[in-house]
Amino acid sequence: MTNSNWKKYWKLHWIKIIVGLVGLALFSILVYLLVVGMKSFVELESFYKKMTLASIPLQLFLGIITAFIFAGIYTFFSFYFFYGGGMAKLGQKKVKPADVNVKWTDVVGMESVKKEVWEAINLIRDRAQLKRVGGKIIKGILMVGPPGCGKTYLAKAIATETGLPFLPAVGSEFVGMFVGIGTARMKSLFKEARILADLNGGCIIFIDEIDSIGRHRMADSGGGAGLDHNATINQLLTEMDGLRQVENNIIIIAATNVREDELDSALTRAGRFERKIYIARPRLHDREKLFEYYLKKVKYEALIDTKLLARRALGFSPADISSMVGEASLIAVRNRHERITYKDLSEAYDRVVFGLKSEVFLSDEEKVWIAYHEAGHAIIGYLTHPTDDVIKASIIPRKDFLGVVGHRPKEEVNVAPKEYWLANIKISLGSYAAEKIKFGTTGSGVSSDFEHALLTAHNMVWLWGMGESGMLGNFYSLALEDAYGRTELNVSDAMKQKLEEDTQKILRYCLKDVEEILTREKELLEYFAQELLKKGELEYDEIVEIFKKYGKERPQDRSL
Repeated sequence: MTNSNWKKYWKLHWIKIIVGLVGLALFSILVYLLVVGMKSFVELESFYKKMTLASIPLQLFLGIITAFIFAGIYTFFSFYFFYGGGMAKLGQKKVKPADVNVKWTDVVGMESVKKEVWEAINLIRDRAQLKRVGGKIIKGILMVGPPGCGKTYLAKAIATETGLPFLPAVGSEFVGMFVGIGTARMKSLFKEARILADLNGGCIIFIDEIDSIGRHRMADSGGGAGLDHNATINQLLTEMDGLRQVENNIIIIAATNVREDELDSALTRAGRFERKIYIARPRLHDREKLFEYYLKKVKYEALIDTKLLARRALGFSPADISSMVGEASLIAVRNRHERITYKDLSEAYDRVVFGLKSEVFLSDEEKVWIAYHEAGHAIIGYLTHPTDDVIKASIIPRKDFLGVVGHRPKEEVNVAPKEYWLANIKISLGSYAAEKIKFGTTGSGVSSDFEHALLTAHNMVWLWGMGESGMLGNFYSLALEDAYGRTELNVSDAMKQKLEEDTQKILRYCLKDVEEILTREKELLEYFAQELLKKGELEYDEIVEIFKKYGKERPQDRSL
């Protein structure tokens, strides 16, 4: 190791070196005292030897206890208060370069993002080429996206591919009980990063959940919380700007689940986080690759089609897919299966989406009521929705509901026309109409269905200009805040009445259509409800067979 590297090593590990030397010195003194003591003991007369030997156990015990007490106190105060940065180190986990070992091939389900990140990796690797064209090394990468979509995993892969030390931290680690702790911890993190960069030619700092410290700066409302938040983010900004003074190849990667505009503008401006990477939930092709990746880690039946699983797992994050496969393996063991079956995966899907089965007791009368309620949802969804398929119907209580009908589109709907929203309202009102047709009245279970239908119709009129009267505009953009902080719409009472009338017209139109369909298909309604009562749950294939029996097969192939 060169003289320069010894200096860098001393900066990074000086506390350990000093503690080690002190310990060695104390051990040497102890050995010396023992040798001198034994020599003196041998020279004593026989009577004094006996007296000394009799008192040794008590003295030794008291000496050991005293040594441990004072050694503990000395170590605590020396390390935390004198050498470790004072109060800032209390409760803080030591940040070390992690052995991440996440290969680039392990990152699946985000192919479009990987292309952009790979460019950043090449720029980090080849600094000389970047300097030749007059560019600057990337200093900050901000990853924005929903939770469970692989932001942390991607950051680890960057560290592995570049071969640089990886210092992980979480935004909440910089939030402390005392003012100034966040600033001290930020300084400590960047100090260690600079030393590691000197030793290894570069270093990656990864701050997860940066929104904990990176939100807009605020005025202090008392207690110092606002001041501490502002000081912490100011210190982060200062450290990032300080990296410009010395080219030590430190890259900061930050991840957040909130929108970019919720972060402080000084943090997201050009020159700090030069590269912004937006990570969305995986699309159909990516979900298929994810299922293939996670199923390779377990034993499963060869007949399982990952394409069908990918279509069914619409909206799943990579973490959800990993959880689903892991849950399926537990279910397979419980069912004494040698390999994971499609039924195991289907049950695992239900647990991820609908939750665990509840122990709520239902009477026979309640089961009948719920069966017709869910049958109304399922029939209207299957016959009227332009994109969604009914993939499951159940009257087994789960989590917060007593029955459920699951429906999923073939793929994500980004721009939904009026027919899409009308179909959603009709599905919600299917339960209300089915109960009226069967029992002549309705129950309280339609409350949440009404809530969804009313909100959808309201948005169609007030936000999207889909009302019958032709009133156009997003009327919530006219919201004003009064002197007391109350929000009111700057819309006349006459306009509000017209908009509410349009909302009710949509609901009445949808209900009329639903009642006509269920009255016409009353025999199908009876059969579907009885099948639910008999089996408790109906899977997609069973639902398709019921509709085929009544000549209601869908023209599109949407098998799941």
